[in-house]
Amino acid sequence: MDQWTPKTVGANFDLPLLLQPFAPFRDRFSVLSGLNLNIAKAWPGEEVGVHERPCGAYMTGVHPKWTDGIDIQNGISLDQIIAKEFGKYTQLASLEIGLDAAGIIGACEKGWSCAYVNTLSWRTPTSPIPMETNPRRVFERLFGDVASTGISEQKAVLRRNNSILDSLREATGDLLTQLGPNDRTKISEYLDSVRDIERRIDVARQQTSRELPSMQRPGGVPDTFEEHAKLMFDLQVLAFQADLTRMITFMVGREKTERPYPEIGVADAHHPLTHHGGDRQKIEKVVQIEALQSKVFAYYLDKLQSTPDGDGSLLDHMIVTYGSAISEANGHSVNDLPLLIAGGGTGALKGGRHIQYPKDTPIANLQLTLLDKLGIPVENFGDSNGKLDLLSV
Repeated sequence: MDQWTPKTVGANFDLPLLLQPFAPFRDRFSVLSGLNLNIAKAWPGEEVGVHERPCGAYMTGVHPKWTDGIDIQNGISLDQIIAKEFGKYTQLASLEIGLDAAGIIGACEKGWSCAYVNTLSWRTPTSPIPMETNPRRVFERLFGDVASTGISEQKAVLRRNNSILDSLREATGDLLTQLGPNDRTKISEYLDSVRDIERRIDVARQQTSRELPSMQRPGGVPDTFEEHAKLMFDLQVLAFQADLTRMITFMVGREKTERPYPEIGVADAHHPLTHHGGDRQKIEKVVQIEALQSKVFAYYLDKLQSTPDGDGSLLDHMIVTYGSAISEANGHSVNDLPLLIAGGGTGALKGGRHIQYPKDTPIANLQLTLLDKLGIPVENFGDSNGKLDLLSV
């Protein structure tokens, strides 16, 4: 954290090592300090869960239920509240992607379900959304089963999908007259899903004339972290550029990730290194890993800033948050989380500052504030107790 947190507040803050890759965007981001995730701390009687609770609570503001069964219980995550509103205008309501494949399905740490560490996104309190880690499948979800982003190929997919939906509509129409009430209800729900697909096709038809940078369908998962991350960032930029979605959640690393980073000379697994016990060599390796992560995030900011959008750039019209549910990993601290917020939010945000909030300010206050700035006002979110001033100097 001492390589992340500026020593000074206000507009003239310093850039510690882990913030230095963001120097070209200094006026486009702010560092937010002092926010916590107290809702993720252990309740009386709970054992461990020091990774499951923070990961589950990070975007929900809710304390996850301690269980390793099917009775998981959390909250609706911030991104899905946004997706419900923004998804009215795009083919995809949201996109959930990551870099680490999901761990073992079932129990994780002493009775905690792995559902809480395999994703950040929850459609409902009982429905976690899996993170797609394969760039090829992300591409196909965005553009269909095509070889590239070419307009002719996208139009061919739309024609094929329309034909399939026409056949389904005819078949289900005849079937409804032969079913009882319960089965008709199930078919009606199915038809609602079909109608949503039709809506997405209509939106896509209106967008197929939009020229996009040429991109071939990825072959699969690249060998290194940096290549994988940059490819996923490229796909995100394309998704925003084509207005296929307006909400993306990117899980750079799972809690307890075992990923090594041989490309920068770190052969050790990431998670064990964070439990360094004061070992300077282990700490230095963690800093190397986090510096690489900052580097690839700066790559994303650069792509957003250099991509025209309306009367500015994608970055001008976006709000991007970057952070973690745990600050000092050696002790699993959920206080004073590392967090920055970037982008212009179409005039809603002003960057170039380090803002220090009072102790015990919940991160849910930031999330409540962001919903308000996105035009989705709600009375509260998770354990929020007010909104934040994002314009402090």
